[in-house]
Amino acid sequence: MSTVLVAETGRPTGSPSARRMRREDHIPAIVYGHGMDPISISVVRRDLRLALSGPAGVNTVIDLTVDGKVYPAIVKDLQRHPVRRNVSHIDFIQVDLNEEILIAIPVRLEGEAKAVIDQGGLVDPAVDTIEVRTTPRSIPNEIVIDITDMTMDSVITLADIKLPAGVTATADPETAIVTVLVTREEELPEAAEGEEGAAEGAGEAAEGAAEGEAEAAAGE
Repeated sequence: MSTVLVAETGRPTGSPSARRMRREDHIPAIVYGHGMDPISISVVRRDLRLALSGPAGVNTVIDLTVDGKVYPAIVKDLQRHPVRRNVSHIDFIQVDLNEEILIAIPVRLEGEAKAVIDQGGLVDPAVDTIEVRTTPRSIPNEIVIDITDMTMDSVITLADIKLPAGVTATADPETAIVTVLVTREEELPEAAEGEEGAAEGAGEAAEGAAEGEAEAAAGE
């Protein structure tokens, strides 16, 4: 089922007008793509929040309705206020539902790597998203990676991840997606042992120097 978002046209341009719109809970936006002339629009903040509240989030395919015409679109860029972090401007790009596009899909780790935890390791996601090529209607909400069987020597690469039908990753198959880190606590005993060895070496050197001085004095 499509997600419908109604936009308004004829918005005034310029920073003062944009600030006034935001105070009225309207967000300045633009829609472009597929040979169309860019259209300056605005959307109601609450309507945008509802349209993107599904599991696909900002990757939701939206039926953007502008002056009665429907543009299948996705969010291309979403700008936020640097302090308040609320949305301040949106770029929508019109898409052809039958053409493949490039889009970044969020990664979510699932399971518990007990073998890693027991040895003081830490599972580390090397990336937050994976760029894929797919048609708009086949965009997955997320890419789930099971880490249950990971060990201290494990590395999950892009080639290890099974993607849905019709979805192809664009990066090198050998790209590391999930790795394992050794926590600092695990490394401390080795460091302490090294420090102890250094202390013993210093003590032996001091004893040797003292003996040398004693022998020299006896010779005099």
